[in-house]
Amino acid sequence: MSQRNQTLAAALTEVLGDRVAGLTDALGELTAEVRARDLRATMTMLRDREALRFEQLLDVCGVDYSTFTGHGAGAADEGIDTAADTGAAGDGAAAPTLNVRSRFACVYHLLSLTHNQRLRVRVFVPDDAFPVVESVVDVWPSANWFEREAFDLYGVMFTGHPDLRRILTDYGFVGHPFRKDFPISGHVEMRFDPQQGRVIYQPVTIEPREIVPRIVREDAYADDPGFAKG
Repeated sequence: MSQRNQTLAAALTEVLGDRVAGLTDALGELTAEVRARDLRATMTMLRDREALRFEQLLDVCGVDYSTFTGHGAGAADEGIDTAADTGAAGDGAAAPTLNVRSRFACVYHLLSLTHNQRLRVRVFVPDDAFPVVESVVDVWPSANWFEREAFDLYGVMFTGHPDLRRILTDYGFVGHPFRKDFPISGHVEMRFDPQQGRVIYQPVTIEPREIVPRIVREDAYADDPGFAKG
């Protein structure tokens, strides 16, 4: 772990205490694991405490861990069960193993202009069937569209969001296209109905098919003189 990350890790531990469920160092940046119940309070402290001062929220990303090799069944301790920091992942060593017990997570990318530091904050959503976490729009207004995107693409609900609706897909879209179990063809298709004079939605008419590569060659192609010459 670099000296800068060691300083940041010490500040996080001192200010946030047990609100940080785990710290990992990978690719030169720290990732702090936070329980869903502590999310909003932790984010407020990350913004306001002088030792941290993360004034900017750069992005909020949804993650679906359903096919991740470390994903287990059921949520435990609000989905957090992470390995301890190896202290060397940022120096080319293997990154810490992540044991994921919840399917969905949200990752927040923060920037401190005061201290010239970056931080990732990851929160695992407790309920796989109905993923819900608190909104941080009132902490960083830039979270507005980012949370809408995570809702649209992953189906994560953000309580307290002022206008949580789809932002990239159509309002009549069914499902959340970045989930690992979302079918490539989708669930519904849209077309113009000349009889009704408007656009309508209907079930997808594309039949699933498996494309198998087909090789066409002569039976004795290897005996051809041109082939032998190379």
